[in-house]
Amino acid sequence: MRVRPEDAVCSQCSGALEIVDADDATMTVECGRCGNLLVLEPDAFGDGCVDYYIPFLADRVDCAD
Repeated sequence: MRVRPEDAVCSQCSGALEIVDADDATMTVECGRCGNLLVLEPDAFGDGCVDYYIPFLADRVDCAD
C-alpha cells in the first residue's frame, strides 16, 4: 500500500513509501527509490490508523481467503 506523499516520504531521499508489512504493533515501510526500510508504529502518519494500518491488515485478510 502506497503512502501519500503529503503524509510521509523517505527520510533519506524523499522518495515514495510503500507499506510492505504490518503486525499487531508495527508497520514496515520501504522507500521505492532507495530501498530504505523503516519499522514504524501503526499511527506513524497521524491518521489514527484509519488510512493505512487497518486497511493494510484488512487487505491481507481478504487476500488470504
